[in-house]
Amino acid sequence: MLRVELRDRIAVLTLDRPRQLNAIGSETVERLKQALHAVRDNDDVRALVVTGAGRAFSAGADLGEIESFTSPGQFRAFVGRLTEAFALLDEFPKPSVAAVHGFAFGGGLELALACDLRVVERGARLGLPEMKLGVLPGAGGTQRLPRLLPPAIAKQMILTGEPIDAERAHALGLVNELAEPGEALSVAETLAATLAAGAPLALAAGKRLIGHGLGMDLEAAIAYERETVSVLFSTEDRAEGLKAFRERRPGDFRGV
Repeated sequence: MLRVELRDRIAVLTLDRPRQLNAIGSETVERLKQALHAVRDNDDVRALVVTGAGRAFSAGADLGEIESFTSPGQFRAFVGRLTEAFALLDEFPKPSVAAVHGFAFGGGLELALACDLRVVERGARLGLPEMKLGVLPGAGGTQRLPRLLPPAIAKQMILTGEPIDAERAHALGLVNELAEPGEALSVAETLAATLAAGAPLALAAGKRLIGHGLGMDLEAAIAYERETVSVLFSTEDRAEGLKAFRERRPGDFRGV
């Protein structure tokens, strides 16, 4: 369902249901939450990569499981599990990179949207097709996508259910880096390694500042920024960063 591999300072989380195009069901969601909790407590891991096995990142939520529901309450609980797991990833103190190939639809795209950065292979397709099933994205798609794309483009994707390709997504700013076919994971790991080289406390603080600051007015957000960077000034990593800069070498950051 979900495979976890540790590579140097990077944890690679792989959706591992290739025959089901990595459809995301309750068991996968539970394993994702368990993996995130384990990685959070592992000081040797500094960044995450999320990817999928087989020919696609993810086809979305597990329709087989959804079709077994007999009441709206069961569906609501299912969506709640997805939302909770994706929020855990979104708010995770360590940076994450989605490595997307083939396609990321529905819940699969919502998972990629919960990551900090996205590397997508040329020719891949990204979409929220729920409208075509008579529903809407329910695990963050209607809220995260308009924060990452121009609202009119996000509305078009959500209200028509039509996907866009990787090249257009990159031009619109949804995708951070385009990769050649077969290279998304490699490019994502390289990007994650760059993130992992940063100071852990500053990385976590940077994520909080951006995430929370977007919901504040500018004056309050700048005040929040000032207080946050003032706290970072007293860390050992800050002193190490300055020393490394003067000595023209990479910083040896320890998260203290």
